[in-house]
Amino acid sequence: QVQLVESGGGSVQAGGSLRLSCAASGYTTTSSLCMGWFRQAPGKEREGVAAMYSDGWTNYRDSVQGRFTITKDNTKNTLLLQMNSLKPEDTAMYYCAARWGSCSLAAGGYKHWGQGTQVTVSS
Repeated sequence: QVQLVESGGGSVQAGGSLRLSCAASGYTTTSSLCMGWFRQAPGKEREGVAAMYSDGWTNYRDSVQGRFTITKDNTKNTLLLQMNSLKPEDTAMYYCAARWGSCSLAAGGYKHWGQGTQVTVSS
């Protein structure tokens, strides 16, 4: 069974940085694997932040382009999200997700989700 465990969230001031980690386990097939980061603020819908396909292709939502970087440490089976120049509007619960097949920032296509880690950015 696929398990995803996020860590690294916290509280920072605007302009600060955080690095989120997602430890993945419970699967052996890595071809066609897409992993992504999503976030959900109170009262808002879950939205895709960044996604990474097994061939290294990445995609970012416009508002984080140039500030966030998604990478994967294949030796540790860990998905990372480096977040720089954080803004108060980045405040949300951040989730790691995985799916096999196509790769996008649409949350509906992902079957496996972590529990989330909270990121709070104060002005």
